[in-house]
Amino acid sequence: MPREFILFSRLGKTNSAFNNLHDAGRLDIVYECIVTSLFLSHGIRRDVTFHAMLNGPPHPPLHIQIDGNALYDVRTDVDTWQQILRKIIAGKSHPGISADKTSFEALLKTKAQTHHVYVLEEGGKNIAETELADNAIFVLGDHVGLPKKAEIFALRYGEKISLGKKPYLAASCITIINYLLDSQPKPYS
Repeated sequence: MPREFILFSRLGKTNSAFNNLHDAGRLDIVYECIVTSLFLSHGIRRDVTFHAMLNGPPHPPLHIQIDGNALYDVRTDVDTWQQILRKIIAGKSHPGISADKTSFEALLKTKAQTHHVYVLEEGGKNIAETELADNAIFVLGDHVGLPKKAEIFALRYGEKISLGKKPYLAASCITIINYLLDSQPKPYS
């Protein structure tokens, strides 16, 4: 089942002048979410698109889109992704990755026309009780969480779901969602 993830990074730096991902407004969280959303053991999930919405200084927003179907020349290690993210934020290109100034609201409004929007929040409907739609797009926040204003906007287009009462790391949420979707029975061709 094709799927997309939108990670709202409140602090992710929007310039390439950084020493490491942790000190770049917690771009290490963005990296972890990229890896868990797009990679399998010895392979790339070709049916996944990952969006990072960077809202940190100095020039927010910055929308980074990674298309698993077009992505290549990558590994999963932090050094590789530090170089790739630095390059993309600086305005250069990499196969399967693009960056633009699209806002969270504009992206979500566009995606809601063709996708079912799910906002991850501990207080939402339990995912185990939810029949997930095809063309799902999952919205989640970083270590600080999704800003209330962004959550309210997203809920205009979708529904709030939960992985349970425990707050998981964003990357863990993506892993769990991928597992659940991978486990669903496949329709006959």
